[in-house]
Amino acid sequence: MAIPVIMPRQGQSVETCMMGHWYKKPGDKVVKGDILFSYETDKASFEEEAKVDGILLAAFFNEGDEIPVLTNVAVIGREGESFDEFRPGSESGKEVGKERVKEVPVPEQAKAPGTHSSQDKRVKISPLARNMAASLGFDPRSVKGSGPHGRILARDIEKAAKAETDKQSEKPAAQSSGLESGSDFEVKPIPTIRKLIAKAMHQSLQHSAQLTHHMSADARKLLTLRKQFKADLEAGRTSQNITINDLVCYVVVRVLRKIPRANTHYLGDEIKWFNKVHLGLAVDTDRGLMVPTVRNADDLSLEGLSSQLAAVARAARSGNINPDLLKPEAATFTVSNLGNYGVEMFTPIVNLPQTAILGVCNIIPRPKDLGDGVYGFVPTIGLSLSYDHQALDGGEATLFLAEIKKQIEELSV
Repeated sequence: MAIPVIMPRQGQSVETCMMGHWYKKPGDKVVKGDILFSYETDKASFEEEAKVDGILLAAFFNEGDEIPVLTNVAVIGREGESFDEFRPGSESGKEVGKERVKEVPVPEQAKAPGTHSSQDKRVKISPLARNMAASLGFDPRSVKGSGPHGRILARDIEKAAKAETDKQSEKPAAQSSGLESGSDFEVKPIPTIRKLIAKAMHQSLQHSAQLTHHMSADARKLLTLRKQFKADLEAGRTSQNITINDLVCYVVVRVLRKIPRANTHYLGDEIKWFNKVHLGLAVDTDRGLMVPTVRNADDLSLEGLSSQLAAVARAARSGNINPDLLKPEAATFTVSNLGNYGVEMFTPIVNLPQTAILGVCNIIPRPKDLGDGVYGFVPTIGLSLSYDHQALDGGEATLFLAEIKKQIEELSV
């Protein structure tokens, strides 16, 4: 029986995707798990795997075509089997307009001085490239597209932005140093993802009143539990590798339920209070910093939370994360862990419109009163809470952080 392959929906806000590269062609044998094609949204690129074994009977779209989500793009079945019923536009296939390449006006924020108005010229551009150009304030009309039908792709915007950066930085660098370029320095353009991150961080500090409280917690319970879970994993009693970060996030979720003031979005004239905890996790990837979200984290057991945190981190690093989960609005609170890098204290930046973010630091020995005048060194973990003072008062933030400290020190699972 022939099985249609549909264009996946990567997030509820995504309506169309651009077809990337076809790894299989009609007539090729397909095994479940084989990569069929790549595709782009305005946030990221993905690869679609075959769900069944068979022969790729048909591919209905070309590379560069913009395709509505949930549309049939191919058919897998037995050799010689009919597939016409699955062709887009048929009764079984989702209706697709005749014009496959969508023309969109240049965004107002991307217009450059001296250019024509957006009504004078329209560009053929992929969703990812369009979003990238708008975020960088870059005019795509001056870019020559390398995609099918001259469509502008993300790589074209990156190349053009790099060339513009090189052009702008060459002269000032040479003038300010008085040296020939390359004598004792090298001027490099800022990568596109770095510009996007920089813009988000700058806007966060511009539009909020942020400050940070630092506190340390006795980490003996954390280390004992981690040792226990590691032994269970090695003995085969569990398949889930529960880490120190998982344990801290588990505590954070419980405290957010107890003190919901920190589980909010500050919207200027109003505050959005959430009944559920959607936990963001800062993840360092080859493409830059990403913050994927674990939805409904308060419904999960420790094992479930650990599994979901690992899953979204893997998806972010591989580039297959659901774009909706990367939006700042997706999470109600974020955790950023730099403990593995040996950081003892830092100031994380709030991921607006969220109200606060917790920085998790290294575990180091510190002196502590053990009672009866006896002092000793105990392992302590550093906690750094940054918050928007427009939404939280200092006393509220301190109580929230103190509760995290208390629950870490008394943790039992």
